[in-house]
Order: sequence, then C-alpha cells, then structure tokens
Amino acid sequence: MTGGHALVVTGGPFPANQGPLPSADLIIAADGGADNAAAFGLAVDLVVGDLDSASSAAVARAGKVERHPEDKDETDLELALGAAVAAGTRSVTVVGTLGGRVDHALANLLVAAGDRWANLRIDLRIDGARAWVVRDHVEVVAQVGDVVSLLAVGGRATGVTTTGLAWPLADAEVEPGVGLGLSNRMAAPRAEVVVDDGTLLVIVDRTGLEPVTSRV
Repeated sequence: MTGGHALVVTGGPFPANQGPLPSADLIIAADGGADNAAAFGLAVDLVVGDLDSASSAAVARAGKVERHPEDKDETDLELALGAAVAAGTRSVTVVGTLGGRVDHALANLLVAAGDRWANLRIDLRIDGARAWVVRDHVEVVAQVGDVVSLLAVGGRATGVTTTGLAWPLADAEVEPGVGLGLSNRMAAPRAEVVVDDGTLLVIVDRTGLEPVTSRV
C-alpha cells in the first residue's frame, strides 16, 4: 500500500466522546488499543506492542500480530506509527484518550509530533478533542466560538500566520511553554494556520470537525 491512510488506536481507558471515526486503509492497534478498537467495532489488521495490556481475545481477532519484548526502547505508539510507515501510508489518525496515566497521555502527544514522523500527515482524536500535527499548513472547519490552541512542540515555531481566529497571528514566533497561541477562538467557520518552520499541535476541543486537505 502506498499513499493510504492508517487508523492507529492506542491503549488505556476507552476514549470518550469520539463520534464517528474516519475510514482507513489500514487499522493498527497499539497493544491495549486492540480492545478499544474492538469496542469501536473495528477489524484490526495489525496489533503491535509487548501485549502486556491487550486481551488474548482481542489479539486473536487481529489479522496480524507483531509482539515485541517487554524491555523495549519504543512506546507502543511509536511501534504502531513505524508499522504505518513501513506499510507505505502517508497519513495517520491516532485515536487516544487523556484518561488513565498522565505520562502515557502526554507521551502519545509528543510522540505523534516527533520529527521521526515528519513525512506523515498526522491528526489525533483525543477523547472529544481534535488535533493536527502541523509543519506547514492546515485548515480547520469548526463552529464560531470554538476554542483553538496552537502549541509549539520540540522548539520554536516561526512564521506562524493564522486567519479565521479571533486573535490572528502574522509571521509570529510561538515557543514551547508560553501562552501565545493558547485558547484562541474560531471567528469564522474556517480557520487557517500556516507555519514556516517548526512544529505546532493545533487543538480544537470539539468532536465532528473535518480538516481540509493541507498542502504538501
């Protein structure tokens, strides 16, 4: 498969307020994500991980299983994204939750935004929130008044320009750990975020939003 879309379901508590999930050419479960995928009614093509949290029943239903040692250097999400890259996919939707362990939830966000996956288009569905890893451009369709946050990951993001938000940015610098970009709002049904250099997580806390295809 070349150029397809993968859906990666992570482990932990069952994600809340998800709404309909996007269609995918490949469905990958990151360990305990196999049980969450089953609860969504998804047929898993591949389970990856050390299988310390996935039930034997969920693993048995998967099309393929890649078991890794318990003492490994990669998280289950890293293994799942690596499998998506190996399969030739160009874009991935990660389904997860902020419930359960805080370190796992935070690590999943940081892993998804890591430079290792710079050639993947990654969006995330974290409980009722939507997020996009943005290295160049994204458009978001939402309701006027919805909260939108722009968070720099891995260093400073420069040349950040937005339209359609209540407080627009023009060729701005957004740094990790500062408030600029946090808690903006949709001023129109469509917002655009452009980044010249660096990586942003663009987060909208509402289900059912559809991103418009970003430029390559």
